[in-house]
Amino acid sequence: MKILYIASEAVPFIKSGGLGDVAGALPSALVEAGAEEAAVILPLYQDIPQEMKDQLTFRKEIWVPLSWRTQYCGIFSAKIGKVTYYLLDNLYYFGRKGLYGYFDDGERFAFFSRAVLEALPHLDFMPDILCCNDWQTGMVPMYLNRFYRTVSEDYRKIRVLFTIHNIQYQGSFSPEITEDVLGLNWGDYAGGTIRYNDSVNFMKTGISASSWVTTVSPTYAQEIQRPEYSWGLDPILREMNNKLSGILNGIDYERYNPAKDPHLFFPYSIRKPENKSKNKEALQKLLGLPQRPNTPVIAIISRLVDHKGMDLIGSVFAQLISENIQLVVLGTGDWQYEELFRRAAMDYPEKVSANICFDSDLAQKIYAGADIFLMPSKSEPCGLSQMIAMRYGTVPVARETGGLKDTVQPFISWEGKGNGFTFANYNAQDMLYVIRQAIQTYQDPELWQTVQKNGMKTDFSWKKPAREYIRIFEKLLG
Repeated sequence: MKILYIASEAVPFIKSGGLGDVAGALPSALVEAGAEEAAVILPLYQDIPQEMKDQLTFRKEIWVPLSWRTQYCGIFSAKIGKVTYYLLDNLYYFGRKGLYGYFDDGERFAFFSRAVLEALPHLDFMPDILCCNDWQTGMVPMYLNRFYRTVSEDYRKIRVLFTIHNIQYQGSFSPEITEDVLGLNWGDYAGGTIRYNDSVNFMKTGISASSWVTTVSPTYAQEIQRPEYSWGLDPILREMNNKLSGILNGIDYERYNPAKDPHLFFPYSIRKPENKSKNKEALQKLLGLPQRPNTPVIAIISRLVDHKGMDLIGSVFAQLISENIQLVVLGTGDWQYEELFRRAAMDYPEKVSANICFDSDLAQKIYAGADIFLMPSKSEPCGLSQMIAMRYGTVPVARETGGLKDTVQPFISWEGKGNGFTFANYNAQDMLYVIRQAIQTYQDPELWQTVQKNGMKTDFSWKKPAREYIRIFEKLLG
């Protein structure tokens, strides 16, 4: 079984979100789970750090057809651990700042999709499975079916798995790109093959044209078949639910390991947890907060937007800040929430630290130094932050949605079971109630250590998800 993982971003080269983490960790786990070979292919962006570009070897130059044009594509590669990474170069499409958000993103990722398929004969292996991820790769199965399956037996035997990481972002473009940009027939649009709601929709195309569809948690697989979560695609997903399943993401246990994490002030583990309190003290000192051992530090590491539950926090902020807590915020987003936390840090300098930026080093220090991790998302396909927090002994308070519901189990004090605190309704008072539950539990050191250890013992590695993917691949390959 040979697997090519197709993604628009991947650690350690470049990432903008959870997809980059998944693309950097899952392929290696698939090899450990029994795949003969796994590789990753992604664009060679301008913003990839030079130290990573220096590890690349130029392999070949090819020319990629796209409608009336033929474009250059350079194939580069690097072997990192058990996985080979292939990067596709084209300065016109990818020699820009950032990854997404350009007016011609439809053309850029249509080119990437064709380039992947054109590159297959020039790689070190011909894959049995193509793993496509999110709208940026949605045209891969369409192009494979239309232009390549008749070329050779190698293309004919390939099966495609398409993974929805976040259904909100679908790659919707004007119908005008059908012929001139995508190189397809007007009938493909008019007949509904690539059309949804009067637009060319890359994600819908990927869902329809693939052999199997997964998303990143079992609960999210059910939620996106309902209108309130699907961003309009629920009819398609209900129609095709016989080839839809949810597989919970994991986290990289080597990267997120409090015993070895180089970003931490002090290493610690579930067997030797004493240094977690030292990390808290060091974090408080770093951020200018007074050291109060009996006061829980609540952390928020998030985009500061409504979708992440910031509207809930804003509506009860006065009540929240009146509790015996310290609040540490890291992230950027909508101006009203950035201003809320900046103002709070000015008004309550002994209680609030507002870090309106992205800082991966500080994020790790916060995971290790905080007591409670707040994640009240309106929806959350999987979420990695709550898993990382539990790995570091920081107890999550989360809303029961998507992957949060699948990973955070409510703590039942009289049974000693559960690894966090949850609320179901998207309601600010419900959120405040469970935050107060967590604060009250924190005041009982024995109970608090129980819920901490329950979280640290929960297995969020890639071992189980990788085995589930392998079972699907085996089914697809017969």
